[in-house]
Amino acid sequence: MAPVFWLSMRQLGGRVRLSIVVLLAALPVGLAVIVFFTARDDATYEEGFVNVLLDGMLVGGIMPIVTMALATAAFGNEVEDRTLSYLVLKPISRWRIALPKLLASIVIAGPLLIASGIAATIVGLDGGVRESAAVGGALFAGVVTYAAIFTWAGLISTRAIAFALIYVFLWEGLISSFIHGVDYLSVRGYTLAIMHGIDESGLEVLSTRVIGLPSAAVGASAVTVAFFWLAVHRLRKMDVP
Repeated sequence: MAPVFWLSMRQLGGRVRLSIVVLLAALPVGLAVIVFFTARDDATYEEGFVNVLLDGMLVGGIMPIVTMALATAAFGNEVEDRTLSYLVLKPISRWRIALPKLLASIVIAGPLLIASGIAATIVGLDGGVRESAAVGGALFAGVVTYAAIFTWAGLISTRAIAFALIYVFLWEGLISSFIHGVDYLSVRGYTLAIMHGIDESGLEVLSTRVIGLPSAAVGASAVTVAFFWLAVHRLRKMDVP
């Protein structure tokens, strides 16, 4: 699996893509600094910071976009270039091909987004260890879950990015904002619930709109396993030229 992993790391770690990913990950930190010095004295500062910057911007926007850009390309480039046959014709189990691809996306996106979330929390909320751990742990769970979904999407279509954008902004963004029950089928909902569940007192502002921590943990795990299995199944069944 190691050769496939390092090959994927080189493919996904291109200068242009990596520069865009780093820039997106840095945005919440920069905005946290600006907001801290301009709106710190507002009575609703903490609520607005969590709802707008952590939820709306980082969890609802930057995390899925960054993970999508990497995970859809994990197989997508090879499907489009018709070079996937070089991998699937090797006498190795299909999960040994899918797993390194998934891990490459997580290894690149995870640390950047976790560092971004923790830094923004420390700057904007004077976050302590528990608050920072809650944000970091939740973002890691979100990245892993999204990576599994978008890795599979990259295998089923050369237009996976379009599918991913529709899913993120329509289902995760618009629909889940108005229908509370959708949080049980939403990566964004899982991420926020895990964040709140780890530090209920520090992130109390989320308490009225998140599902329970056990439900979120089970949901995120089930979605990750299900879409990883679907990616492996797709590798087994697809016709590769």
